[in-house]
Amino acid sequence: MNVGVVVFPGSNCDDDMMHVMGQVMACDTHKIWHKESDLSSYGKLDCIVVPGGFSYGDYLRSGAIARYSPVMQEVTKFANQGGFVFGICNGFQVLTEAQLLPGVLLRNKDQKFICQNVYLKTETSNSAITNKLQKEEVIKIPIAHADGRYFADDDTIKSLNDHDQVLFRYCDKDGNKAESVNVNGSVQSIAGIMNKQRNVFGMMPHPERASEEALGNTQGKKLFESLLAYLN
Repeated sequence: MNVGVVVFPGSNCDDDMMHVMGQVMACDTHKIWHKESDLSSYGKLDCIVVPGGFSYGDYLRSGAIARYSPVMQEVTKFANQGGFVFGICNGFQVLTEAQLLPGVLLRNKDQKFICQNVYLKTETSNSAITNKLQKEEVIKIPIAHADGRYFADDDTIKSLNDHDQVLFRYCDKDGNKAESVNVNGSVQSIAGIMNKQRNVFGMMPHPERASEEALGNTQGKKLFESLLAYLN
């Protein structure tokens, strides 16, 4: 599989993603600088990852400046042609700002940066990144964000639910959902979504930080295994 990892000024999870996709998952993996306006030199890409970090220092709103980088025109074109795009944390924020995914990521409910492990309930196995997971399977993945509170209007939330577009919701270790475990206050505890075409994905938790035994957690690796199984 041929994977591109976008790098903005302020990205800090690009090397993590390069390592997981390149070394752990054995993919052909390329860094793509944000000023790129032509991706043809990277060959036929199967997936583009927009990683976490603080693109442009998170000035204005998280992801609001990055969405105007030249590379995002290419990412948008790639997605519109059916290419797979996966945004994680700041990458999720960028994809919502670019309107490749609906909704917005707001400041956490307690106005604080949160860095901890959380439990996620798998809401669908019908996606390229969750097909190796069972519906309602609970996985533990780390988060690290200040602007992770997913929000969308009622009609958008209804559409996400009606079209099986919610990937994960925050829960406890037994899969129960409650405001006490909805760490950032996201509407309906939503932690990740995809578009109607099911080729653009966004989530706030970091599966790349839970993909090796050396890190004490391999549950995030299931998402990358799903992607490889789907595309190969």
